[in-house]
Formats: sequence, C-alpha cells, structure tokens
Amino acid sequence: MKNVLITGSTGFVGSNLIDYLFDKGMVIYVLNREDQENHKIKRSYIWDEFESAELDHIDAIVHLAGKAHDIKNTSQPEDYFKINIGLTQVVFDWFLKSPIPDFIYFSSVKAVADKVDDVLYEDTNYAAKTPYGQSKQKAEEYILSQDIANGKRVFILRPCMIHGPGNKGNLNLLYKFVSKKIPYPLAAFKNRRSFLSIDNLTFVLAALITNPTIQGGTYNLADDETLSTNAVITIIGEVSHIKSRLLNVPPAVIIALAKIGDILHLPLNSERLKKLTESYVVDNTKIKKALNLDNLPISSTEGLKSTIKSFQR
Repeated sequence: MKNVLITGSTGFVGSNLIDYLFDKGMVIYVLNREDQENHKIKRSYIWDEFESAELDHIDAIVHLAGKAHDIKNTSQPEDYFKINIGLTQVVFDWFLKSPIPDFIYFSSVKAVADKVDDVLYEDTNYAAKTPYGQSKQKAEEYILSQDIANGKRVFILRPCMIHGPGNKGNLNLLYKFVSKKIPYPLAAFKNRRSFLSIDNLTFVLAALITNPTIQGGTYNLADDETLSTNAVITIIGEVSHIKSRLLNVPPAVIIALAKIGDILHLPLNSERLKKLTESYVVDNTKIKKALNLDNLPISSTEGLKSTIKSFQR
C-alpha cells in the first residue's frame, strides 16, 4: 500500500488522480492553499503546515500545483514564473531533504516547444516562447540541475492536451459548435494533434508509483493515435447523432477575425485559434517502453467519445 502526497489536487487532473489511486488501494494526502474535504483523502495539509509536517511515511510526491496556460492571455508573465518555478523549487528542495523516495513533476510539452513541425521527442531541444512554456522549462531545468541521492527517483512528465469527462476547454467549444448545428469554420486548416486521455494519464502515474523498477527521467505523455481537429468534429457529430458540418473559410479571414478577438476578448482569439488548428504530434514511445506496453489502455477516439458524452450529461 502506497502513501501518496498530491499538490494541486483540486484541479481536473488532481481530482481524477485521487479517485484512481484511492480505487487502487493507495492512501492519499493532499497539500493545497485550503483544506480539502473528501472521504478518499487521509489528510489535507495547507501550505503553512508543509515544512513542519511529519511526512516521513510518504512514498511519493505528485507535484501538480502550478499556473495553467491562460488561453485568454490575461495573465501577467511574472505570475507563471512565481508559481511554476518558485513553488516547484520549494517542494522539490523539501523532497531532496526528506526520506521520500519518489518525486513526480507534472510539466508540459509546452516546456519544450510552442509549435512542432515534425514530432516532439523527449530529447527535442528547448524552444519555448510563451511565459507559460518558459516557466515550465525553468522548473524542469532546476530539477535536472540538482544532485539526486541514491534510492530516490525523479520523474518529469510532459503531457499534451488532456481530455476526459468534466474537462471543458476547447473540446467543449467544439461540442457547442456541433450541438448547435453551427458549421465549423476552421476546416481549411489541416493538422495532426496528439491528445491525452485522463484515463491513460492516471494509469501511467499509478504505474510509476507502484513499480520500483521503472527508471526516473523525462517522459512525454500522449495517447497512441493522432487526430485532426476536423476528425474530432466528426467524432463529436457521431456521438451526438448530429451531422457535423465542416466549412472551409479562407485561413486569412479567420486569422484576421482572431486578431480582432484578441482586442475584444472574444471566444476566438489567436491563442485559441492556434490550439484548434496547429499540428502538435507527441511521441510516447519512451513511456510505453518503460511500462513494457505496446499500447496505452485507451485510444484517443475512445477517450474523446467518453468526454463528449459527459458534455451531453
């Protein structure tokens, strides 16, 4: 039975991870800004208690806490660096001084690159341009620069776009288009994207915690298959029993409208347009090899259908 401490456990990933690890028989402790009441949590700590807490019995820290990418572009750059670097340094320094054997840092593929021309691998050179990506990169670099004692494992996980029941984001925006029978106007943009099912994510995290033979290191996390946004629209239509309509508006027109959206803070802005239309293929070979798997449990199509059904509910 493993004792796991999770930071940032109130978010989408954290809440799903608590459910999954609890069902696997693990004992859950959380560290947040406020107490978190949940019968699946053994004890909730607040940050003021952190450094004085007796946590020698913990087997693994999963550090999820951080500032997520703001697709509305309203956040200040310093906010990302203060939280994503500063907070990570505090938790990681504490881990290094503690007897806890495992540390799992939840980074992002955007720590490496904002756009991918071919395929993103773990050894792709850093080229982050946004404050979010750069803050995640600096946090990774800090972790990698420290001496790790024998008997400790450190994992840096880089997930791509996560989907699952309860997670809104851009998938919910696409669902609204289809469910309201509005033609999808971005069909002229051809792309290939990697996705990550929350089921695959929690499966991998549990495997890392419970299998001591897996070597620490940096791992990309993605589903096995890639999908275009047009394919996602088609899947939404199939699940919703609605004929999806793809509209080929000239890209130059869409880009101009997105720039207007930047100024007026409309749902379609340059950042959201990029997320919906860019290609971003992430290789997951390394993590599957570490887990001795040919395929992860859930396909992108399967996971997306589950997410879309949750919107209907």
